[in-house]
Amino acid sequence: MSRWIEAQIPEPRSFQISAASPVSPWLHRFAVFTAISTLGLIIIGGLVTSHGAGMAVPDWPNSYGYTMFAFPFSKWRVGGILYEHSHRLVATFVGLLTAVLTLWLWVRETRGRGRWLGVGAIVMVLGLMGIRALPVYITLACLALVVGGFSLYQIKNNFAALRWWGALAFAAVILQGVLGGLRVVWLKDQIGIFHAALAQMFFALTCLIALFTSRWGRGLGVEEKRENRQRTDAIQNVFAWLLPATALLIFAQLILGATMRHQHAGLAIPDFPLAYGKVWPSMDAASVTHYNQQRQEITAVNPITAIQIGLQMAHRIMALLICGAVAFCAWSARRKLGASHPVSKLTLAWFGLILTQALLGAATIWSDKAADVATAHVMVSAMALALGAIVSIVASRSLVLARGVPAAEAQVLSPFGLQPSAHTGLK
Repeated sequence: MSRWIEAQIPEPRSFQISAASPVSPWLHRFAVFTAISTLGLIIIGGLVTSHGAGMAVPDWPNSYGYTMFAFPFSKWRVGGILYEHSHRLVATFVGLLTAVLTLWLWVRETRGRGRWLGVGAIVMVLGLMGIRALPVYITLACLALVVGGFSLYQIKNNFAALRWWGALAFAAVILQGVLGGLRVVWLKDQIGIFHAALAQMFFALTCLIALFTSRWGRGLGVEEKRENRQRTDAIQNVFAWLLPATALLIFAQLILGATMRHQHAGLAIPDFPLAYGKVWPSMDAASVTHYNQQRQEITAVNPITAIQIGLQMAHRIMALLICGAVAFCAWSARRKLGASHPVSKLTLAWFGLILTQALLGAATIWSDKAADVATAHVMVSAMALALGAIVSIVASRSLVLARGVPAAEAQVLSPFGLQPSAHTGLK
């Protein structure tokens, strides 16, 4: 099947654009703008959940029977409509930005029939999204899963193919939009958890595309001297698993946090650093009943359960593990690579974000889950995951490529192909 699809997207050698071809600075700026807009969308989504406004607009894809863009502004201030409807509008804007970015990347790297097949497919999907019918959206979400999987397969075989990174982002934003709508239509909090997790992944993906389209990103992996080759081999064995494993730990923590936020039971544990005055709270039925009798949170629409208390304790333990893991990454990078290495600087910034995230988590409890503090907690968590993905890519691509390049070669490897070396004067 994959061979047939590739056959439909021919790229003649005479027209093929090298992965190391110069990237337009405007493409990079647009990718950065898309990533920033996605972060803004995550912030608004966090406000929706923090204010309990997820069902403020109970129908979808319309808004109280109106087409989304025709919904009267005078009705926005009723209940939590401002947050939910703004979330839908910004989500649509981010979807359009992602479609344009995907088109840009696809057109840049393809020619002939392959180019027009891709352009036609993207335009057709955008047209189908305009048909406000649930079966159409569910069908598009299923197709997005297929396209996303195929894009990952292509990226695995050709990491430098930015067009497939764009296709993956476009598939993700379609799936994300449909999940958000189904959360409203089907009244399933479980869908909200997937929706929140995918939002974090999508933001990390847009940040990676912004990195890949930058001059700095395409200049990674500058060759090391021969005497440093053995040291590179040694540290590669560490960073090959340490950084991605730490980033995955952060993602697991985000899923755990989303699970707690979408249970709409307020704070299951109202104090910190202790839990109900103990290092580990009692979780038997009598104790949980006593906790529910003492709770005074006006936002707690449901009584808490022992499972919710256990989730919060697991969240706290995971936070400690993440702080330790990221601190170890930063220490290892500085010791093995030196303070001036990009990986060392990135891991240090990563550790700073994690500390900020931990403080915001504590502040969320101390402020009785104030909406702005809880939303800032969500925002920084997205940034921490994105930076974890970036530092993992930077470390793996730069160290692997630097390890295998002889010092006498006249070209410098980047993660996206061969580029002329500045030392040779080649242009």
